[in-house]
Amino acid sequence: MKKEKVLLISLCAMLVVATSVVGTLAYLTSRDSVVNTFTVGNINLVLDEADVTADGKVIPGAPRVEKNEYHLIPGRTYTKDPTVTVIEGSEEAYVRMLVTINCYDELCEIYGDPFLPQNFVSGWDNNVWKTTGIIKEDAATNSATYEFRYKNTVAAPDKDEVLEPLFETMTVDESTTGEQLAKLSNLEITVIGHAIQAATFADENAAWAAFDAQN
Repeated sequence: MKKEKVLLISLCAMLVVATSVVGTLAYLTSRDSVVNTFTVGNINLVLDEADVTADGKVIPGAPRVEKNEYHLIPGRTYTKDPTVTVIEGSEEAYVRMLVTINCYDELCEIYGDPFLPQNFVSGWDNNVWKTTGIIKEDAATNSATYEFRYKNTVAAPDKDEVLEPLFETMTVDESTTGEQLAKLSNLEITVIGHAIQAATFADENAAWAAFDAQN
């Protein structure tokens, strides 16, 4: 029994020595890394128009505005030039304007069904702002919304990009009677500008379908 005990102690000592030797081994190593930096893209635009008097005359020196009020008279032409500016640094984007007009039933009754606002403006070019016609009719608000898409994608990496105005003036047909104008006493024209990234979409139809789906 005594010999066995001594042998066991000797084995433990050997194990301790072996462990000590292993602990002193060094490894040849090398290290490198790749750092990825991500920036966030954005798209910003401004929609405005010339500041005008109630009879549609431009106010000299006045800054551009987001709203005007008009006093309608048959045969009169009014300055109205909705203009989109894509702000410096924006990603490449598709751009469109939506024009919503109320009193739609009355406009159709007076000027024909469907009422097409582009027939009553000047300065609109279908090769620049392509119309897809009426994209929405709302019986509850007696309104219709028309879509106009810009001719190509727009990127503004170095400076603000001012696009061509949707149109320049609008005219009240001279054949319009006072009784007909009375039906349009609450007429409102609302223009909204939209932009969506061009990247990742096959074409503008896919882009605007995605835009409409999330709004």
